[in-house]
Amino acid sequence: MQRKTNWLLLALINLSLVTSCDSKAVFDEYKSVPDKWHKDSIASFNFKAPDTTRNYNLYVNLRNNNDYAFSNLFLIVELNYPNGKAVTDTLEYKMAAPNGELLGSGFTDIKENKLWYRGYKLPFRFSENGDYRVDIQHAMRKNGEVNGVENLEGITDIGFRVEQAQK
Repeated sequence: MQRKTNWLLLALINLSLVTSCDSKAVFDEYKSVPDKWHKDSIASFNFKAPDTTRNYNLYVNLRNNNDYAFSNLFLIVELNYPNGKAVTDTLEYKMAAPNGELLGSGFTDIKENKLWYRGYKLPFRFSENGDYRVDIQHAMRKNGEVNGVENLEGITDIGFRVEQAQK
């Protein structure tokens, strides 16, 4: 029994070392969604601009479970610059395969999705030093309905990540 416990402890330590040693991440933060993601609820992320001479990849990270009932996801993402300028994008992401199976990584019913925001077509550079803020809000609607989905089920966490781009 002692040998099995030691092996399990060693495996957990190795797993935590592998997941914590992420040299590309400059900023990585999540906000939990209490039960349902209300259409007026905004997840905000504040961070300082890293090096303004380097390229970065920016991602929206989402964790969702089997309660997520849609094949796609529409988000409104606003990037607020230190000088007061704001750039707002409406983005669509594919969340399920044609057979209905949820996309993303994970072995349980929780799937993690790393969704491109900036840096995938053109290199992204922070043009100013200072404090940035990213606001993320869902913009889901059911087909044929004018009003949006008031409470989106199945999203458990919303995150934002900044990574140093590979050269």
